[in-house]
Amino acid sequence: MRISLNWLKELVDINMTPEELADLLTMAGFEVEDIEDRRTWADGVVVGKVLKCEPHPNADKLRVCQVDIGADAPSNIVCGAPNVKADLYVPVATLGTYLPKVDLKIKPAKLRGVPSEGMICSLAELGLAKESAGIHSFTGDALQPGSDARPLLGLDDVILDLTSTANRADALSMVGIAREIAALTGVPLKLPQPTQFSIPPGKGSLSLKISEAKACPTYIGTVIEQVTIAPSPLWLQQRLQALGIRPINNVVDATNYILLEWGQPLHAFDRDRLVAVSQKKGTLQIGVRFAEAGETLKTLDGQERSLTDQALLITAHNHPVALAGVMGGEETEVFDGTRNLMLEAAYFDAAAIRRSARSQGLRTEASARYERGVNQAELELACRRALELITELAGGAIAAQAVADAGNQTSFTRSIELRLDRVNQVLGPVLVGEEIGELQPPEVERILIALGCSVSPTASERVWTVSVPPYRYRDLEREIDLIEEIARVYGYNNFCDTLPDKTEPGYLTIEQSLTRKLREVLRAVGLTEVTHYSLGKPEGDRQIVLSNPLFTEYSALRTDLMSGLIDAFQYNLEQGNGPLNAFEIGRVFWSEEDGLTEAEAVGGILGGDPTRGKWRQAGREQPITWFDAKGMLESVFTRLGITVEYQPDRRDSRLHPGRTASLWVRGTRLGTFGQLHPQLRQERGLPDEVYVFELDMDVLLDEMDQGDSLVPLYKPYSTYPPSDRDIAFFVSTQVSVAELERLITKTGRGLLESVELFDEYRGENVPEGQRSLAFRLVYRADDRTLTDEDIEPVHQKVREALVEKFRVDLRS
Repeated sequence: MRISLNWLKELVDINMTPEELADLLTMAGFEVEDIEDRRTWADGVVVGKVLKCEPHPNADKLRVCQVDIGADAPSNIVCGAPNVKADLYVPVATLGTYLPKVDLKIKPAKLRGVPSEGMICSLAELGLAKESAGIHSFTGDALQPGSDARPLLGLDDVILDLTSTANRADALSMVGIAREIAALTGVPLKLPQPTQFSIPPGKGSLSLKISEAKACPTYIGTVIEQVTIAPSPLWLQQRLQALGIRPINNVVDATNYILLEWGQPLHAFDRDRLVAVSQKKGTLQIGVRFAEAGETLKTLDGQERSLTDQALLITAHNHPVALAGVMGGEETEVFDGTRNLMLEAAYFDAAAIRRSARSQGLRTEASARYERGVNQAELELACRRALELITELAGGAIAAQAVADAGNQTSFTRSIELRLDRVNQVLGPVLVGEEIGELQPPEVERILIALGCSVSPTASERVWTVSVPPYRYRDLEREIDLIEEIARVYGYNNFCDTLPDKTEPGYLTIEQSLTRKLREVLRAVGLTEVTHYSLGKPEGDRQIVLSNPLFTEYSALRTDLMSGLIDAFQYNLEQGNGPLNAFEIGRVFWSEEDGLTEAEAVGGILGGDPTRGKWRQAGREQPITWFDAKGMLESVFTRLGITVEYQPDRRDSRLHPGRTASLWVRGTRLGTFGQLHPQLRQERGLPDEVYVFELDMDVLLDEMDQGDSLVPLYKPYSTYPPSDRDIAFFVSTQVSVAELERLITKTGRGLLESVELFDEYRGENVPEGQRSLAFRLVYRADDRTLTDEDIEPVHQKVREALVEKFRVDLRS
């Protein structure tokens, strides 16, 4: 909300600078985001009178003006505006003036050989308009050349742009902020007191039919006849413009003025148009109801809106004429030919207006206030203030008024018991003068009275019954709310800093440390961490489905991380960002016979050509292979100090049946690693080979915690040379390399340092159903150089074990 300092001074006596006021409001919970000092926009601009205006001797479009700016002699100013002429009173930027909105400093100059001592300004140059066709001229009497032009331009003001808390609807008005400042500073309020209007008897030209009393507890309709629509006076236009509202005409501007002053939205209808659209003669019937299927309404923004049953309507003889509390209808708006008005002042339910505005995707200044809850108790006062202003600006006479009130006036007050002991227990020690102490009864009573509350002591001196003012009825509901207000007004900077007697340095748990290391290792192999919503589409039998989701696309909890990673990979490709090699750590959920279960998991996806600069491949893509992807995952396990076994797996239909493995550590299933199924890859438009993995986080962390992953131990290298032996054989394709490596490692334990597969061949001279494999075995000892006599017995034992268990046909 934008707050005018000049307007504020009319409501409350303040002598603070804008910066001091901004600090006061910010510390009280109303954050001031910007201070717009409009006085600087025209500092040095004065009123000038054009005495003479003659053509420029060297330019057709320029004029040479003699301008009286209150100095000893007139100023010679060259002006190019087409509307400049003698006897005009104009704003003149004198020499040395800086105009910040156009970043221009006025200096003596010569234009086409004629000296110029200043500049006659347009509204655009003063920051009051985006574009101007010519210079601005002042109208009115008692204009004095040389006087400050800022009051005439509305540039003698400072605007504070502040944000109020969500439950403070009263703060969305000048009166609300004035009350807040009065409570904080103790200065008196000077609120406007509108006059009472007497409605002529016997006038029954208006009736109300409120079908939805819960959505509209109170409605006041007033008929004003014989008004004259015209532009608003300059002071009103300038005040609205300063607060961000475009002036329209005297009637609409008056309703907008009350919106800003009291926070009460109003709407003025053209009464004759209401009668015309209703096609009924006699008494005009205004109604409030929800829309029916198929109804439409063209609103003031020119849009034809299809209404839903959540839209709350204002009707004329059941014909929709406005979205209640949101926006009026175009066919009943006030225009230049309007002669008779129907002014609406109503209280609408916050929830009803929120649903109505959301159903149309529309949010206005009016709906923003109704959604937070306007002050129902002062509705009639705001209505009288609007009638006073309209009749003053547009003339006319009040012809009829109808009121529908389903509310109870006693509901606007609330009594809350407040205990001083509870106040001090919650707030703790405070600064009292220069000493530390507790809040005392007189100070608490002073703050509550300043906030507009009525305070009545009970039998105990330390307990009060506090009556909440009507304008704070919606947000002061409990004792803790009053304690919060006391803290806010007393000043948060007056509270003492208290620390625990004993403090300990922070530390990471084992789980946090292991998880951090896991993230570091995954990033080290080139994976980017991503995060997805835990909610997705219902796609499986074991999914947990929400009973009341916001959207169908987010109605079930995910059972794995793989689906989200595949979607992210596809989206990244479609956006032209290339393959996404990523990982995610998050929770997964599923249902079982004995209830609902959740667990932590880590998943990843790899695919496409991860290299950049493909000149070595002549620009061709070189997708990642199974061995590349498996090698990246293996490097992760190696860095984590985990030994993982791979076994064939076909349980996931999304993965390639011949290129999927389940991962195991110490006999416990760790997770799954595999290539996406070609059919799924084709449906999604993904590269030839994309690999995914998903691991059980609990199993992974438990295994990491077993070793020395957090505190690695030094292990010396052997200073003695290695000795390698190759072994080649035919073996059934049903036997995996992992099984062979496991047997070789177990048999050669002691001297065998490493086993590496370096050749595989299938084809000519290889028996059907078999393949040729060649392994290199490296032997090394820590205390000596190995000889053939040391190695041969072990190597022969390996050969025999392979023949015995897997029936291999040795070739070397």
